[in-house]
Amino acid sequence: MAQPSNKKARGSRELQAKEYLEKHQIMELLSQLTSFLVFVRPKDPREYLIILLERLRLAKRTDLIYPYFMNNTNILSMFEMMDSSGRGCVSFMQYKEALKNLGLCTADEVLKDDGHMITLEKFRDEVNKRMEKIWSAF
Repeated sequence: MAQPSNKKARGSRELQAKEYLEKHQIMELLSQLTSFLVFVRPKDPREYLIILLERLRLAKRTDLIYPYFMNNTNILSMFEMMDSSGRGCVSFMQYKEALKNLGLCTADEVLKDDGHMITLEKFRDEVNKRMEKIWSAF
């Protein structure tokens, strides 16, 4: 009969760990940090992560901006790759896929398609808004 209580204790610990990770959004934070590492590919990843976390802490305590791995140049480049015809806009599906590829939108998230094409300004605003929302949650 000792095994069932061990199973219960293990299940309880696993549940507590899961709740802790969810409460503090640890998996989301690790995902964002990993995205930064893959995007920037610093020579010293540990030092880079320390600096990034210090910047995040400072931004939360002050009015400084949160760290973004997508600056305006990167956003413009990405938009221009999607807008290969140079029309100045992309489809809603391209927009949603880009947000998913950046980790700024989940596959099951429902985005409102108002039927309009997406301009660079709208794309940039949405990327920046979502990045700020993600960082401010930590």
